[in-house]
Amino acid sequence: MSQNRRIFLSPPHMGANEQKYINEAFEANYITSAGEQLEKFEAEAKEFTKTKYAIAVSCGTAAIHLALRANDIKDGDEVLASSFTFIGSIAPILYERCTPVFIDSDEDSWNLDPLLLLEELASRAKNGTKMPKALILTHLYGQMAKIDEIKAICDKYNILLIEDSAESLGATFHGKHSGTFGQIGIYSFNGNKIITTSGGGMVVTDDEKLAREIKFLSTQAREPYAHYEHETFGYNYRMSNILAAIGRGQMEVLEDRINRRREIFDLYKESLKEINGIGYMPEIPNSVGNRWLSCIVFDEKLPITPEEIRLELENHNIESRPLWKPMHMQPVFKTAKVVASGVSERLFERGLCLPSGTAMSNDDVIRVAEIIKNTIKSKIKI
Repeated sequence: MSQNRRIFLSPPHMGANEQKYINEAFEANYITSAGEQLEKFEAEAKEFTKTKYAIAVSCGTAAIHLALRANDIKDGDEVLASSFTFIGSIAPILYERCTPVFIDSDEDSWNLDPLLLLEELASRAKNGTKMPKALILTHLYGQMAKIDEIKAICDKYNILLIEDSAESLGATFHGKHSGTFGQIGIYSFNGNKIITTSGGGMVVTDDEKLAREIKFLSTQAREPYAHYEHETFGYNYRMSNILAAIGRGQMEVLEDRINRRREIFDLYKESLKEINGIGYMPEIPNSVGNRWLSCIVFDEKLPITPEEIRLELENHNIESRPLWKPMHMQPVFKTAKVVASGVSERLFERGLCLPSGTAMSNDDVIRVAEIIKNTIKSKIKI
């Protein structure tokens, strides 16, 4: 295999039947936001996640926006959120003119720290301060947050729990799927996710009223008349039948994709074990992550930065990426409140996402690891 072939961070990986289902959609002449493929994709998502309702939408960000709108969260309401995440988790808070309050990560999971969450809510309760309306919890890089502790805290203080499972489809805690613990869960099928519809997302819930409202809002809030009647406004957020056809084929290979991502993570860990000072994203007890991306951190004692590693990989036509820059460090949120511990800042400064696409061969993974090892060895004596 050519050493010059580009190795991407997380490219799409098609299965056997995507084209078949696309052809069926074309033959039926349903290529817009209705049709058999869409209905079947939603049914398959419900079956996989063991939820009662699933609504396929245009992207994960739209799914979060719908979750906020359907719960009448708007106009100055405060919304708690993971700080260590992608802005798509947070932008919907701004869409509804709300105020984000960021919660930092813990060392055990790299996800939202339940102790910091409890500290913030207990302090508000003691002081009689107005409570936030919701928490948008991100399950980062396909790994479960401490969802049992976080849900218990949200239940205690009557906080709506929205699970941002955009990166964690297929991850479980005690066998229960990411996205199914809170009142609403969302998934992303962006082109770089563990499975993709090229662009798309999904809302899941067990609440019939919420599901009905989310579907209504996602289809321009059209009332049930022959003409177009609108008592409120909605959005053009539904997924198309064509993209759902791709999603159906991808769902068929999801378990294989999860298994392969986990194999890739394990192979990186084995291949880099001789280097002291490399750490890995943890997996909390009783959980199984999907290892969407293999993420590592370099100890500060190593005389090298993640950026030096990234640039050296790029010199070999290999894509890697820094860990997410925490939201509370972003210029757009410079005035936002944050309950901080410093964990996410340290991870951002010392971390790197490695290529994790499921079509990678073992030789590809080992090649990436060898470049990392050789780059580090050039700086220190092993």
